[in-house]
Amino acid sequence: MRPRTHARLSALGLLLALAAGCAGDGAQRQAGDPVTEADAALLAGLLQRNHEEGGADFVVTAPYGPEAVLTLTGEVDFRAGTGRAQAVTSTGGTEDVRTVFFTREDLWIGDVPGAEAAGAVYLSRPIAVEGKRPPLVDVLVTVLLGLAAEEADDPAAFLDAGYSWQGRRSIDGRPTELFGLPGGRAVAVSSTEDVLVQFATPLPAGSGADELEATTTLAEHGRRSLDLPDERRTAPVADHPELAAALGL
Repeated sequence: MRPRTHARLSALGLLLALAAGCAGDGAQRQAGDPVTEADAALLAGLLQRNHEEGGADFVVTAPYGPEAVLTLTGEVDFRAGTGRAQAVTSTGGTEDVRTVFFTREDLWIGDVPGAEAAGAVYLSRPIAVEGKRPPLVDVLVTVLLGLAAEEADDPAAFLDAGYSWQGRRSIDGRPTELFGLPGGRAVAVSSTEDVLVQFATPLPAGSGADELEATTTLAEHGRRSLDLPDERRTAPVADHPELAAALGL
């Protein structure tokens, strides 16, 4: 996991299920212990392994209010930098469901009321993550696509830099090792496959807004091939401002 990844995100405490365990040499480990050289080597290769595997199924959740949660469930092609998902916005017992496709530059949103009348199945717009309060869905897909790299990091960068072992935990039936990262972030790594299972990070919330945190869970790592929406079925959001309020994202 690159020390510089998402460095601009504000710090937020992460609640972890903590447990004691044994280090590779048989020594007892306690939650909060600094990472070992073996841990550092594991963390340094996580993003590269995602790229080598090619893609994964994912679930991203981000509570953004007392009764509001945005959940993205889908699959991502890390090599191509593309993804598709069902985006569910849950607010006080009601749900809005949209189909989304995305790259690092653009977002397509389907199931928008009124879009068919405009002659489109999807509305598209550029990804926007700058500014005081960027759209939450844009931030989430940007974080997701940032979980892959063509090259591994230097393991030495993870030693004596605030990275810590935080115990063991089962996630969706998969045994994992937990690690705390600087900036209130955390990762869970498969104990059997050495692949990234979960990444939790604080998110920029904007001035006066509640603090946010997103949790990304990966499964079924492997190659993916995703087709983006056809241009003939797509209309830019900018051409249909009357539909912007119906996007819901």
